[in-house]
Amino acid sequence: MGSALFYHLTRRPMEDTLAMLLGKATGAGMRVVVRGTDLGRMGWLDEKLWQGADDGFLPHGLAGEAHEAMQPVLLTTGTEAPNGATCLMTVDGAALVDQDLESMDRVCVLFDGNDPVALDLARSQWKNLKSSGASAQYWSEESGRWEKKAET
Repeated sequence: MGSALFYHLTRRPMEDTLAMLLGKATGAGMRVVVRGTDLGRMGWLDEKLWQGADDGFLPHGLAGEAHEAMQPVLLTTGTEAPNGATCLMTVDGAALVDQDLESMDRVCVLFDGNDPVALDLARSQWKNLKSSGASAQYWSEESGRWEKKAET
């Protein structure tokens, strides 16, 4: 069973934090699937990742496009991981399904700390994981840098 890491975003845009986390995951040899809720938003995120820092190139693609199985990072709204991902990152309130922690080594939940709906959803997901006995960490950037605030 994998571990879950919750990232409470309050200072940086989601796309910046996501790019940082994707760089760390792919640098550690992980294949990643990023799950969102809206195809248009995933297309926007695809463009943002292509416009990233020159020294931080993140090869990635959108689900449903050619060569999706070869992508080290795949953006999707589905629950599948056709690229053989071992890491799942959810954004924009994307759902976690029961199999996610069973099939992934790591699950990262990025949520907007300034959005009450996103906060409620993240709290609910945290409680569900905690009650199932899963290993979870809560990270906050409130101080200006990422700090682990809680762990189960």
